Amino acid sequence: MPLRIPMIVIITLALYSGCSPLGEDLARKSGRDAAHRNGETSVAADEVSHIDPATQQIVELYGPTVKRYAQEYGLDWRLVLAVMKQESRFEPEAESEKGASGLMQIMPVTGAEVARSLSLEDLSHPGANIRAGVYYLRKLYDLYDGSNDADRLKLALASYNAGAGRVYDAQELAAYLQDDPGRWQSVRDALPLLSKRYETLHRSVWPTQKPRSGWFGGSRQTVAYVEAVVNNYETYRRELN
Repeated sequence: MPLRIPMIVIITLALYSGCSPLGEDLARKSGRDAAHRNGETSVAADEVSHIDPATQQIVELYGPTVKRYAQEYGLDWRLVLAVMKQESRFEPEAESEKGASGLMQIMPVTGAEVARSLSLEDLSHPGANIRAGVYYLRKLYDLYDGSNDADRLKLALASYNAGAGRVYDAQELAAYLQDDPGRWQSVRDALPLLSKRYETLHRSVWPTQKPRSGWFGGSRQTVAYVEAVVNNYETYRRELN
């Protein structure tokens, strides 16, 4: 797998942004009735009868929108739902301290570029926010086409959380350590080594003597995020058709 994949404009500009990190405090407002006001179509209750009430409610309100864009961009709609749960806890008007917003917690730089690419005017609208998040997740997924399906998914999720630049740095470090940069386990092991604590190692890897995206101290958060989303996804695959 090549370490540096040519990147489209959206990924180049949003490379280091990612979306909101796991555990970030969210300023949440109630917005669950917004879908009804904006004409969302409900999903039959028997489709969601075996899952928690919050998931059931979000599927009833936004299920058709999630399915529509997941199909358009070639992703499993239940994966999108799993990301959404971890990002915003299903709050349409959630906002993070870093400016990430909406159900998919799109960061400002990422949102601006995606909005231009898709000609979207208002990412605060749940439908637009979902579309932007699905589109962006697909672009990240496409970056790791040299990995197997399971690793590719986890690398894309790590990029959604921490930014693709961090994952690229971890891949480069893994390769230096003679590990496979296309495997999630290799990247997972390398992520903690991007912190300033390992700057002696960095001097041997990068001409700038530190990772290309700078030092990174959020490896535990990113790993926990990936594991949580994957667990959510596995649950939804069992419980949702």
